[in-house]
Amino acid sequence: MDRNLALECVRVTEAAALSAAKWVGKGNDEEADRAAVNAMRLSLADLRIRGRVVIGEGERDEAPMLFIGEEVGNGYGPEVDIAVDPLEGTTITAQGRYNALAVIAIANKGEFLNAPDTYMEKLAVGPQAKGAIDLTKTPTENLKNIAKAKRVSVQDLTVIILERDRHNDLIKEVREAGARIRLIQDGDISAALATCWPDRGVDVLMGTGGAPEGVLAAAALRCIGGDMQGRLVFRKEEEKERAKAMGIRELQKIYRIHELAGGDVMFAATGVTNGDFLKGVRFFPGGAETHSVVMRSTTGTIRYLEATHNFNVKPPTF
Repeated sequence: MDRNLALECVRVTEAAALSAAKWVGKGNDEEADRAAVNAMRLSLADLRIRGRVVIGEGERDEAPMLFIGEEVGNGYGPEVDIAVDPLEGTTITAQGRYNALAVIAIANKGEFLNAPDTYMEKLAVGPQAKGAIDLTKTPTENLKNIAKAKRVSVQDLTVIILERDRHNDLIKEVREAGARIRLIQDGDISAALATCWPDRGVDVLMGTGGAPEGVLAAAALRCIGGDMQGRLVFRKEEEKERAKAMGIRELQKIYRIHELAGGDVMFAATGVTNGDFLKGVRFFPGGAETHSVVMRSTTGTIRYLEATHNFNVKPPTF
């Protein structure tokens, strides 16, 4: 894939973030998500690609736009698979909280896990602990191995976990092992990324979250040199049948990072609200400022971009 495509992807996430940010703190998560989806779809139409959405807003019957299988791009250029989350953190956007992002990842055809819209058990770490995680082991065993890899004690580790009732046993075990915990309301893509920078104070992501977000997190971690494992968790029989229809045969399979997101991967994200990873959209009369990141697995290059958008010259899509 052309390296310039990675920079073009930022225009896509910027458009989604600008549109979603109009709904920050207004208490309407559905409208925030709809605004992000509309803007991202319009921007994707300008990309010189023959793209197919493999991680999106759901199946066609449930999602009128950016549904799984939808073709995007202008019909020219490389044939690629697209993974998107136009607004990761719809609820935190509606509530005006931290760490909402607009996210996209691109890979060559067939390189992303075609994950159904179900849950995924996840373990994610930064480069220092690469190779030290194993979903077949207990959280306590994983914490000991991560601590050994990072040459610290378990008591020095901080685990980031979604604050959900389903994680009560996990939280109890992590505390008994002696590690610190940081609970978050939403946004496990940004949580996975936080494990890759020492100044974020996070060592490992544990717990169960959305499977589509798991693939996007894996794409980002591939670019930074982190590590991740995931295992699909089905809530009902219908989800198992959908997974089988999407080509998944081993329902209990543990996916390693290259199986979640393989090949040459590009990842881009723009902050919607302020967070640990990116600053949120800041509006001013006649325009706005955005903060984005774009990464490539092939080179390991990470670029941060701050952009000023002049609405008098180029009106936004919202």
